[in-house]
Amino acid sequence: MAVGPLVVHVARLRRSLGTTERIKTSVALDAERLAPATPADSRVPEGAEADCDFVLESYSGGIMVTGVLRVPWSGQCRRCTAPVEGTLVISMKERYCDPPGRGEPEDEEAFPIVDEAIDLGPMVHEAILTELPLAPLCAEDCRGLCPYCGIDRNEQTCACVAPRDPRWASLDVLRSTS
Repeated sequence: MAVGPLVVHVARLRRSLGTTERIKTSVALDAERLAPATPADSRVPEGAEADCDFVLESYSGGIMVTGVLRVPWSGQCRRCTAPVEGTLVISMKERYCDPPGRGEPEDEEAFPIVDEAIDLGPMVHEAILTELPLAPLCAEDCRGLCPYCGIDRNEQTCACVAPRDPRWASLDVLRSTS
């Protein structure tokens, strides 16, 4: 197994069930690995660090990892395209188990224990990718951009009027008779 800031050797923990160890660290994130699907999606800024505060606890068959992950993010408001940023606070609870072949059945939802070590990196990256806002807003009451003239309706007002839909033109007769 590779050596890194999120690789933890767990042989000592596994010797006695219920043993715990706390991991509190900041780790640089691989922004390329966390790149968004489209340019408008939210992302982790280049050079950002994740603050990790995890407790590892041994149980029969593996290690339970619980804790909190704090990560900065940035993106564009989906309505007005203004820059938006914030901090994700992600609660974590994941299992690490021995890989199949050591007498245990395969557990597809658990991360593997390899050579008595666990790599928390894939867990951290997976949690960040699933928690990044898909369509961030600068504010809940953001009025967005005018679809006709393009001004930011949060800063200015415009006199644009939506054009009439020609498919409803025959009903305009009813409007004039009332």
